[in-house]
Amino acid sequence: MSDPMRIRAQMAGDKATVRVLMSHEMETGLRKDSAGKTIPAWFIQEVSATLNGKPVMRAEWGPSVSKNPFLQFSVKGAKAGDKIAITWTDNKGGKRTDEATVT
Repeated sequence: MSDPMRIRAQMAGDKATVRVLMSHEMETGLRKDSAGKTIPAWFIQEVSATLNGKPVMRAEWGPSVSKNPFLQFSVKGAKAGDKIAITWTDNKGGKRTDEATVT
Protein backbone atom coordinates (compact mmCIF):
# COMPACT_ATOMS: atom_id res chain seq x y z
CA MET A 1 0.00 0.00 0.00
CA SER A 2 1.23 3.48 -0.78
CA ASP A 3 1.80 6.30 1.67
CA PRO A 4 -1.23 8.33 2.79
CA MET A 5 -2.28 11.32 0.71
CA ARG A 6 -1.69 14.74 2.19
CA ILE A 7 -5.03 16.55 1.97
CA ARG A 8 -5.77 20.12 3.01
CA ALA A 9 -9.26 21.60 2.61
CA GLN A 10 -9.63 25.25 3.61
CA MET A 11 -12.63 27.56 3.44
CA ALA A 12 -12.29 30.73 1.38
CA GLY A 13 -15.56 32.65 1.20
CA ASP A 14 -18.39 30.35 0.08
CA LYS A 15 -16.13 27.57 -1.23
CA ALA A 16 -13.44 25.23 0.02
CA THR A 17 -10.10 24.93 -1.75
CA VAL A 18 -8.88 21.33 -1.65
CA ARG A 19 -5.20 20.51 -2.16
CA VAL A 20 -4.04 16.91 -2.46
CA LEU A 21 -0.52 15.48 -2.70
CA MET A 22 -0.60 11.81 -3.72
CA SER A 23 2.25 9.33 -3.32
CA HIS A 24 2.55 7.18 -6.46
CA GLU A 25 5.42 6.18 -8.79
CA MET A 26 3.44 6.90 -12.00
CA GLU A 27 5.47 4.85 -14.52
CA THR A 28 4.64 5.55 -18.19
CA GLY A 29 5.64 2.15 -19.55
CA LEU A 30 8.24 3.81 -21.80
CA ARG A 31 11.28 3.94 -19.50
CA LYS A 32 13.89 1.18 -19.35
CA ASP A 33 15.69 -0.19 -16.33
CA SER A 34 19.50 -0.59 -16.06
CA ALA A 35 19.28 -3.95 -17.87
CA GLY A 36 17.45 -2.36 -20.82
CA LYS A 37 14.07 -3.95 -20.06
CA THR A 38 10.96 -1.80 -20.27
CA ILE A 39 9.48 -0.84 -16.90
CA PRO A 40 5.75 -1.75 -17.02
CA ALA A 41 3.18 1.06 -16.99
CA TRP A 42 1.83 1.82 -13.51
CA PHE A 43 -0.20 4.99 -13.11
CA ILE A 44 -3.31 6.44 -11.47
CA GLN A 45 -6.28 6.08 -13.82
CA GLU A 46 -9.10 7.64 -11.83
CA VAL A 47 -9.34 10.18 -9.03
CA SER A 48 -12.61 11.04 -7.30
CA ALA A 49 -13.65 13.25 -4.41
CA THR A 50 -16.70 13.21 -2.15
CA LEU A 51 -17.97 15.82 0.27
CA ASN A 52 -19.86 14.18 3.16
CA GLY A 53 -20.31 11.10 0.94
CA LYS A 54 -21.67 12.96 -2.11
CA PRO A 55 -19.51 12.99 -5.28
CA VAL A 56 -18.09 16.42 -6.14
CA MET A 57 -15.23 15.66 -8.56
CA ARG A 58 -14.02 12.87 -10.85
CA ALA A 59 -10.94 12.87 -13.10
CA GLU A 60 -9.45 10.34 -15.50
CA TRP A 61 -5.67 10.38 -15.74
CA GLY A 62 -3.11 8.67 -17.94
CA PRO A 63 0.60 7.85 -17.94
CA SER A 64 1.67 11.43 -18.67
CA VAL A 65 0.90 12.63 -15.11
CA SER A 66 4.06 13.14 -13.03
CA LYS A 67 5.29 11.07 -10.09
CA ASN A 68 3.64 12.01 -6.75
CA PRO A 69 0.95 14.15 -8.41
CA PHE A 70 -0.56 17.29 -6.90
CA LEU A 71 -4.24 18.13 -7.42
CA GLN A 72 -6.14 21.29 -6.46
CA PHE A 73 -9.83 22.06 -6.92
CA SER A 74 -12.63 24.10 -5.31
CA VAL A 75 -15.94 22.92 -3.89
CA LYS A 76 -18.90 25.27 -3.48
CA GLY A 77 -21.31 24.68 -0.61
CA ALA A 78 -18.76 23.20 1.79
CA LYS A 79 -18.70 24.21 5.45
CA ALA A 80 -16.05 24.00 8.14
CA GLY A 81 -16.24 20.56 9.72
CA ASP A 82 -17.39 18.78 6.54
CA LYS A 83 -15.50 15.64 5.48
CA ILE A 84 -13.78 15.46 2.10
CA ALA A 85 -12.59 12.04 0.88
CA ILE A 86 -10.22 11.48 -2.04
CA THR A 87 -9.93 8.09 -3.78
CA TRP A 88 -7.56 7.03 -6.53
CA THR A 89 -7.40 3.80 -8.53
CA ASP A 90 -4.41 2.75 -10.62
CA ASN A 91 -4.09 0.58 -13.72
CA LYS A 92 -2.88 -2.42 -11.68
CA GLY A 93 -5.96 -2.42 -9.45
CA GLY A 94 -4.36 -0.53 -6.57
CA LYS A 95 -6.69 1.79 -4.67
CA ARG A 96 -6.34 4.27 -1.86
CA THR A 97 -8.82 6.50 -0.02
CA ASP A 98 -7.95 9.20 2.51
CA GLU A 99 -10.11 11.77 4.27
CA ALA A 100 -9.70 15.28 5.68
CA THR A 101 -11.90 17.77 7.50
CA VAL A 102 -12.64 21.16 5.96
CA THR A 103 -11.20 23.94 8.14
